[in-house]
Amino acid sequence: MSYFKYHVFVCTNKREEGACCACLGATNARTYLKKRCKELGIHGEGQVRINNAGCLDRCAQGPVMVIYPEETWYTYVDSEDLDEIITRHLQHGQIVERLKI
Repeated sequence: MSYFKYHVFVCTNKREEGACCACLGATNARTYLKKRCKELGIHGEGQVRINNAGCLDRCAQGPVMVIYPEETWYTYVDSEDLDEIITRHLQHGQIVERLKI
């Protein structure tokens, strides 16, 4: 049995040249995800863990995150997209097809 129900890795990598998740607001997105999950009471052991990730090597599709154990890759634009991922995937176990990459 996994320690967390969902483990979310948000790419926050900063590249010197070219597109990167950090340049697209990924650090703020990770902070937002963690804050909202704590507010909703779904963060912690047996629930959801939000982590930084180094380069996930999908810069052209960025910003990106991956959620385990399903190995679901998402891109997002704003906090509304992040809220949809939280509500549908992390709270109800439903893949958000429109954000999936």
